[in-house]
Amino acid sequence: MVTAEDVRTIALSLPETAEKLAWGMPTFRVGGAAGKSGKSGKIFAALADDDASLGVKCPREERAELIATEPAKFFVRPGHDDNYDWLRVRLAAIEDTTELRAILLDAWRRTAPRSVVDAHGGAGEAVAEGEG
Repeated sequence: MVTAEDVRTIALSLPETAEKLAWGMPTFRVGGAAGKSGKSGKIFAALADDDASLGVKCPREERAELIATEPAKFFVRPGHDDNYDWLRVRLAAIEDTTELRAILLDAWRRTAPRSVVDAHGGAGEAVAEGEG
């Protein structure tokens, strides 16, 4: 089972990412998040206050299929996530850190400015460094 610390380690390994508390929870941001522009960056992932789940950037059009395919892993909070490109993931249902890395990298790519993604080769090197 992956842990909140695994989330933190992997998220912060992605280029130009920083952690910032929001709503009392750790959020992971990209695009200015590292203090380069003085902006707070955009959130691509956030740990729940109980460290049992993770919210990640995910287009609303893709959520239903993910939830239908793996309902024990993916979910949304009705009334809270309805109007946002956001998906929740139960940490206990994630197989290993390789799967967690893939989920976080996908959310990072969807959120990071195109120039950041391109400058870091889609962050493919961040994935390669963490494997093994």
